[in-house]
Amino acid sequence: MIQAVIFDIDNTLYDYDAAHAVAFQALTEYAQHTLGVDPETFEALHQRANQLLQARTGGDCAAIHNRLLRYQILLEELGKPILHAPVMERLYWNTLIDAAVPSPGARDCLEQLRQAGLRLGVGTDMTADWQYAKLERLNLLPLLDFVVTSEEVTQEKPGARFFQLCREKAGCPASACVFVGDNHSKDVEGAKQAGMRPVWYRPHSGPDTPLLVDGVLEVRRLDHLAEYLLSLPGANHEKEDVS
Repeated sequence: MIQAVIFDIDNTLYDYDAAHAVAFQALTEYAQHTLGVDPETFEALHQRANQLLQARTGGDCAAIHNRLLRYQILLEELGKPILHAPVMERLYWNTLIDAAVPSPGARDCLEQLRQAGLRLGVGTDMTADWQYAKLERLNLLPLLDFVVTSEEVTQEKPGARFFQLCREKAGCPASACVFVGDNHSKDVEGAKQAGMRPVWYRPHSGPDTPLLVDGVLEVRRLDHLAEYLLSLPGANHEKEDVS
């Protein structure tokens, strides 16, 4: 019996790539107009700063996503005042969050599953503060029972400790947990190794209807996922009033 469904956030509950493109463009324009750095140089510096941050933190922790640290390193490498770092961080995240919209069918999916009495959670890499800000922007936070971030676990997906905390917060056996995400190595493989039921969200190339392939459910739309899960024998159909 399925008792809990856990979702990745970025490129699952919303299109991170599209929102990131808008935010990075705003950051590039800031660098050009305020720091005097052309777009090509800025992109190279950004990649260099990301590499240095990963090397300094060891890579397997939420700090690798910390834009304040990333822009601090970038400015230090560039020889520019670090007072720009918090400005750049706020510009990036505020622009990204403003551009974020829920993935097609995301809210319907969560509402249907919650009304059926399933526990809902999020399992995401990144720091908690900005992930909560995204969930608030997407208006999905009221539908969730728990959140797990790699900051809390001090380990990125597909680490075993990350998925263990997801299972503990779900409050049920791993075999009763569904984990939904777009990244095959992090979400699908991590869930499989943890004994959960993996769902590979493929909005651009997935099947028109949910398809089970080698034990992995592939879906193109999240509302189709809810319909599929609730049609399974033994699904929990106890209705809950969330009005």
